[in-house]
Amino acid sequence: MLTKRIIPCLDVDAGRVVKGIKFVSLRDAGDPVEVAKAYNRQGADELIFLDITASHQKRPILLEVVRKTAEQVFIPLTVGGGIRNVNDIRVLLKAGADKISINTAALENPKLITEGAERFGNQCIVVAIDAKGTVPERGLSPKVSARGGSAFGGSVQRSEREKSKIKWQVYSHGGRNPTGRDAVEWAKEAEERGAGEILLTSMDCDGTKNGYDLELTAAVSTVVSIPVIASGGAGKLEHFAQAFTAGKADAALAASLFHYKELTIGEVKKYLKKKGIPIRQ
Repeated sequence: MLTKRIIPCLDVDAGRVVKGIKFVSLRDAGDPVEVAKAYNRQGADELIFLDITASHQKRPILLEVVRKTAEQVFIPLTVGGGIRNVNDIRVLLKAGADKISINTAALENPKLITEGAERFGNQCIVVAIDAKGTVPERGLSPKVSARGGSAFGGSVQRSEREKSKIKWQVYSHGGRNPTGRDAVEWAKEAEERGAGEILLTSMDCDGTKNGYDLELTAAVSTVVSIPVIASGGAGKLEHFAQAFTAGKADAALAASLFHYKELTIGEVKKYLKKKGIPIRQ
């Protein structure tokens, strides 16, 4: 059995690590390079660095911060935010990233997944999916029009029957824009197009510390054969075990829990080991 991974996430805004609740109410959590160094010492299996406002602000990712972070950590580093094309992927890999995470760009141009995988290998293409549960009586989030319009010029046209089948809707631009896409179907398509991993964030659970969305995580994990990283909601030790058992995830990501030292990576790994869950030492 493959070992499970514990991954701290650095959400970066204006060069600082931040964390919020359900993608809003951000507060400062430190310098990204120093935070990354601390996690490297603690025994994190990987790090994920996301420039969370790059796509929304239509600007390049902060390459200098990525370079400095890559110089200081010796574990796999995934970087995302503001990636628009294959050249952006190349630049980030040259800057020291081991993998890149694409979200908005993949939704706007799904061919980018395939192009990136063919050029640099499936193993370094991570498709990030920010998903929110839909309103049962309408089938989609209230932010989506009755016509099924989306952030992409209202091009997503769905019948009422199709809309009712969407249980978790995908959002783009850092969780700002609903897309009308079903999260489970989008995960399947991402794998078919060449993604090597899925970073799955529950917008409903993000920052709440009430636990991962196990139903969402399991729904995606059971339809793809590539690794799935559970994200959003970690608040106590049991939540990590649940992500791996009930959620069937391959890795568990957490941010504020680690940033504000409520739990250490060592404590999480010790707990999981006692539970018989295979983890990296």
